[in-house]
Amino acid sequence: VQLQASGGGLVQAGGSLRLSCAASGRTYNRNVMGWFRQAPGKEREFVAGLNRSGFRKGYADSVKGRFTISRDNPKNMVYLQMNGLKPEDTAIYYCAAGTDSRLVVPTGRDAYDYWGQGTLVTVSS
Repeated sequence: VQLQASGGGLVQAGGSLRLSCAASGRTYNRNVMGWFRQAPGKEREFVAGLNRSGFRKGYADSVKGRFTISRDNPKNMVYLQMNGLKPEDTAIYYCAAGTDSRLVVPTGRDAYDYWGQGTLVTVSS
């Protein structure tokens, strides 16, 4: 599985960005898709994830109500719409995929087997 993230950039606080992740490879390896982020000096953390159908989604508390994850399976794409951005959202955002098929979207990095290269999001105050 190969994952290519894009859409990062510089935005002012309160602004919006839409991240995209183009996926290729076997579809069963992409049962669950997610976005993680890593800020300087911090560990990589879960942001949002969803299962194959897109029906089940999970979000970190810090982004609930502001971020929305979605996927377009025919196009092999996953998106992260980010609204109401805050300076603390500044990080490198990574797209991830895994074979996990549980009903609850996993939030741990260990559940995701494939990672993209990351795209930088910078939010200025």
